[in-house]
Amino acid sequence: MRGKLLLIIIDGVPWRNWRRLFGNLEGWVDSGEARVWKHRSVLPSTSACCYASIHTGVAPAVHGCTSNGTVRRLDLPDVFGQIRKAGGVTGAVAHSFWSEFFNRAPFDPVRDIEYDEPDSQTITHGRFHTMAGYGLINQMTPSDADLFATLSMLCARFDLDYGMLHSCTLDSMGHRFFHDCQEMDHACYQLDAMLAPYIKRWRTAGYEVIVTADHGQDARGHHGGRDPLQQEAALYYFGEAEGPGPEEVIDQLQLAPTILSRLGAPVPETMQAPVFLR
Repeated sequence: MRGKLLLIIIDGVPWRNWRRLFGNLEGWVDSGEARVWKHRSVLPSTSACCYASIHTGVAPAVHGCTSNGTVRRLDLPDVFGQIRKAGGVTGAVAHSFWSEFFNRAPFDPVRDIEYDEPDSQTITHGRFHTMAGYGLINQMTPSDADLFATLSMLCARFDLDYGMLHSCTLDSMGHRFFHDCQEMDHACYQLDAMLAPYIKRWRTAGYEVIVTADHGQDARGHHGGRDPLQQEAALYYFGEAEGPGPEEVIDQLQLAPTILSRLGAPVPETMQAPVFLR
């Protein structure tokens, strides 16, 4: 591997909330330690569809996941598999959909909630949660502090070349409270505060770090369509690569080939979007 990289996906945060409420991330933009671009999701801007596109680099119409109800093992090249082909070690701390897409389906909690499989062709070290019982009143989301600590543990214990973390807290909060409210302001503040010490820790350990969302949410807590609030999020990059101008919008399909390029892993022909970090 040419380098090490962590992708942090904070589910369901619109562009305006990133730029308004994440003071630590924005402070690093001001100091020059991070760069930020607008990031536009695929359509539909639905969670599972975006998860699949982020790691395959193709649109939902191609990979076949067109809603949260069409989750299955994907049969396209993906970021985890390409890194494994290059000899890298991969890890994921995420919702169980990620395990079903890129490891095996259906998800068996006893077998799949935690595994270390050195011979896996995709995710070598997985720590997953199901959010079983999720609803409007019961969010059933793990603490983000615990998720960040778990990814850091995997990095330290297994020397990951690539690690991915996915948190549903803010997406769930947005569906419950919508976005123009004290509860959402505080939730974003709390997540930014929990994340900040780990950004420093990961950078010290030699990782490039990308922090973004799979999609946004509109004023009524909805996503899935073309509304800019539903599709547009921020993408923060911590690292040494050169990127595009600050006004350029990053297409979600650019993430997969860019990650592979940064790590020196082969980019498959199915990933046609241009690399945005060099």
